[in-house]
Amino acid sequence: MRLAKRRGAIKVGGVIHPTAIIAPTARLGENVRIGPYSVVGENVTLGDRCVLHSHVMIEGHSTIGCDNEFFPFSAIGGKTQDLKYAGEPTSLIIGDRNVFRENTTVHRGTFDHTPTRIGHDNLILAYSHIAHECQLGNHIILSNNVMLAGHVTVEDHAIIAGLTGVHQFCKIGCHVMIGGCSRIPQDVAPYMIVEGNPAETRAINQVGLSRRGFTEDDLRALRTAYKRLFLKKDANLSLAVSALKAEAAANNPHVKHLIAFVESSQRGITR
Repeated sequence: MRLAKRRGAIKVGGVIHPTAIIAPTARLGENVRIGPYSVVGENVTLGDRCVLHSHVMIEGHSTIGCDNEFFPFSAIGGKTQDLKYAGEPTSLIIGDRNVFRENTTVHRGTFDHTPTRIGHDNLILAYSHIAHECQLGNHIILSNNVMLAGHVTVEDHAIIAGLTGVHQFCKIGCHVMIGGCSRIPQDVAPYMIVEGNPAETRAINQVGLSRRGFTEDDLRALRTAYKRLFLKKDANLSLAVSALKAEAAANNPHVKHLIAFVESSQRGITR
């Protein structure tokens, strides 16, 4: 990792277009490629082999890992839109091998101790927005125009289809599939398919789980959990959880994770 030496530098083992603007204090890894009219701010760290296509803006205290790719007009590390922001340095932390397609926006945290975080191997498609203090895991897909409000958490392997809006402080469980044009005002339990406005839980994500190596025993246990927790949407959820705990399916590790997720929910569960 080296400091950028000047605007338009063609050093550090990569290629920087002469029209790009690189702050002298930005830190660039080896073999970084920065395209025309892109801007890299003074507190940005870019890991090895990152690629910025044309007209990319990366600013703020943004620490970005290796092998990330940013497409035109993505705006990364911008100031939080939270009105509580008082002007102190805040941060964004991005892992490795993520792709940010055209016109995506990712904002820093509101406070210095609450950075926005994005893990590894995520695909963020065009016009998606990741707001302040969001916490994204690994292997996530956000389709076009997905809007994550502030403080949203998305666990590993979740897929959120286009034009979906997620309310502040919601948590999206692992291995979830959310259908397009959905409105998410409450937490989404892991392993489920969710769709609608407002969203409802429709079934377990059987195809996605099978593709990721879940066994037939896992699927059978999760189907049992779905029937107990989500099939009768007007049933008392606490009683449904208690009934599920009494069944053999509750010994499955994925069902245990599902139960813990439901019991720890602060916003309530999408049913």
